[in-house]
Parts: sequence; C-alpha cells; structure tokens
Amino acid sequence: MKPSQKSELRALVLARRDAIPEAQRETRSRLLSRQVEALAEFAAARTVMAYMPMGSEFDTRPLLQAVLARGTRLVLPRVERTSKTLALHEVSNLEADLQAGVWGIREPDPQRCPQARLGEVDFILMPGAAFDRQRHRMGYGGGFYDKLLSRPERRAVTVAVAFVEQLVAQVPLEPHDLPVDILVSDDGLYR
Repeated sequence: MKPSQKSELRALVLARRDAIPEAQRETRSRLLSRQVEALAEFAAARTVMAYMPMGSEFDTRPLLQAVLARGTRLVLPRVERTSKTLALHEVSNLEADLQAGVWGIREPDPQRCPQARLGEVDFILMPGAAFDRQRHRMGYGGGFYDKLLSRPERRAVTVAVAFVEQLVAQVPLEPHDLPVDILVSDDGLYR
C-alpha cells in the first residue's frame, strides 16, 4: 500500500471516529475501560504504561485514575521531538504532574516526574488510528510506538482499545509492524 493510500485510510477512519457524538464516546469509553480493567493481564500488572487522550480518542482518563487508585505504578510517555522517541515518566497525579506537550497532548512534566524504564513496564496501553480484528494497528504516522516496541528490553503485554468505527478489514502492514497482544473493542475482545 502506498503512503498516500495509508494516509487516506487513516483520514477515513479518523473521520468516522470524530463523528461519534461526544456523550456516546464518553459512555463507550467507560464501558471499554471496564473491559480493560477486567483483563487478567491488567490485574497482574505492577507497572502500567498508558497515554493521555487527544481529540476523539478513547478516553483513557477513567482507566488512568483506576490504575492510580489501586496503587499500581503509572507511566506515561513524553515526546522527545529531536530523537522522535518516547521518554517514559512515572506519574502519580494526573492534575499536578502533567503539562501541555507536543500536539497539545498532556504529558509528564520532567521536572516533577521521575524517568521510568521500559523493562519495568508490564502492561502497555497503546493508541492508534485504525485496527483490524487480527490485532494489527495503524498509528498516526510518527512511528513513536513502533520504535518503543522494537526495543529489546520490552517485555510488557501490549493492549489497544478501539471503537468499532476504527476497525477495518485489514490494516496495511510494514515489515516492522507487530500486532498488539490484545485488542479491546465495542464488538469484542481479540487475542
């Protein structure tokens, strides 16, 4: 698939996601959060890496609050613009520890949040634009998570959450693309 076709597919799927009414998106996000919380891998995790939502994404905030409420270590990424990589930081307070980062996404304040190592993370909740039922993921085009997941110290289970509007028959794959271990969607759980 040519890059232009990939861009077109991404734009189409994101337009479908953007069209979900906000109240419905909030309700569905809460239901999807409960499905993630019910995963044995989530219950067993001592360190959870997740992300702050942007735009019409699945709202991760209830899930992040649940992680903190149960005393599990929470790690969020911060975009390193120059190296185009993600720096990981431990977060203990979603209000006080975050600041506006790249693309307006709230991310850890490095002055307040200690760095974390990828090898310490047991569970990674990953964002994405489009997914298929074989658990393949198409991100937003920056390759940040592909770089992170290719690091040899990664041992965490990878999980993504998708509204059914984000599901496509087949995500176009590159040789380096790996499926997530678990995909949670409105229409089911894919392992």
